[in-house]
Amino acid sequence: MAERTRCVIRNRDIGFVFQSFDLIDDLTVFANVELPLTYRKGIRRAERRNQVERVLDAVDLRPRANHYPTQLSGGQQQRAAVGRAIVGDPEILLADEPTGNLDSQNTDRIIGILEDLNRRGLTLCIVTHDHEIAARAGRRFRMYDGRLNPSE
Repeated sequence: MAERTRCVIRNRDIGFVFQSFDLIDDLTVFANVELPLTYRKGIRRAERRNQVERVLDAVDLRPRANHYPTQLSGGQQQRAAVGRAIVGDPEILLADEPTGNLDSQNTDRIIGILEDLNRRGLTLCIVTHDHEIAARAGRRFRMYDGRLNPSE
C-alpha cells in the first residue's frame, strides 16, 4: 500500500488514544478534537464544527472547548484525547493505557465512554495493565515477554 493510502486509512478508519494524551498545547480543546477532520477532504467547516460539538458533548467537555490542555485536569485531557480519537467516527479505536494516569472516578468515566462506543459497534482494542479494566473486556489476550500467551 502506498504511504498516502495508509495515511488516509489511519485518518478515516482508526482512532488512537495515547497514554500521555498527546494533545497540542497551543491548540484549544476544540481545535485538538477537530484536528483529524482538518486532514479530510470534503468536510465543510460547519460540518466539522457540528461533529466536534457532538463529540465534546459526548465526553462532557463543551464548556471547556476554548480552554488549552494546560488548563485542564488529567481526566479532562484524557476525555479530550478520546474526543479527538472518535470525532471522525472510526471503525477501530486503539487505546494504549487510556486510564493509566487517572484517578478511579475518571477511569470509570473514560471506560464508560469507551464501552458505550463499543456497544454502538466500534471495535475497541485497549492495552492495559489494569486487571479490573481487562476484566470488563469481552475478549482478552495476555502478553508475556512480547508474546501472546497461548493459554489465553
